[in-house]
Amino acid sequence: MSTVGRSHERGIETLSLDSPGTRNALSATLVDALSAALADCAKDDDVRAVVLTHTGNTFCAGADLRDPPAPPSLVALLRQVVELPKPVVARVTGHVRAGGLGLLGACDIAIVSAGATFAFTEVRIGVAPAVISLPLLPRADPRALGRYYLTGERFGPAEAVRAGLATDTGDDADAVLAPVLDGLRRSAPEGLAATKRLLTARVLETFDRDADDLTALSARLFASAPAREGMTAFLERRDAAWVV
Repeated sequence: MSTVGRSHERGIETLSLDSPGTRNALSATLVDALSAALADCAKDDDVRAVVLTHTGNTFCAGADLRDPPAPPSLVALLRQVVELPKPVVARVTGHVRAGGLGLLGACDIAIVSAGATFAFTEVRIGVAPAVISLPLLPRADPRALGRYYLTGERFGPAEAVRAGLATDTGDDADAVLAPVLDGLRRSAPEGLAATKRLLTARVLETFDRDADDLTALSARLFASAPAREGMTAFLERRDAAWVV
């Protein structure tokens, strides 16, 4: 069964994360499927831009703890979104957690509904938001990241916009999205590609400089004893041993 749905309308290719049973968690299978779909979009002259959205009430719950992707695969996916020669627009009408925020941060534009919620939950299972920092640190407000990385608190769409994690929000995400898609449809493909290169240059510098170190950090943390306790506690729906 496909984990990524696809549809096309007037130059816009919509890719839908479609694994609601796992809350669209980033499994090895979903990462591979999304990467393949993005590669198709990159080669298709009929695709002016990509909308990345979801089925169910969760955009992405982060890494799938039962079938996690290898850290280099997640790095490659995030870089693929950033490097795609066409704008990638996130459309979020549900919850975003941990690695899902990395995917959101890799997108060029992010439209979120009033009902969306966000949290960096890595510290609560004994790891750190390492790999997803590659697109996030160059783009988001450092004070906001300092708070939400360290506490794992949940926050809403207005705060996501203020922090630079999202572009705009409204009660109806599609109403907010409509003028964005109209603008993309009116723009020359070559102009879009060149402009995106301008906007992503600093993000790609971060990938070039830090990807190997952050991939190693992620692998080391996920293999640690605290992470084993944190993930076990999460799956057993109990507090981890360190909670006071």
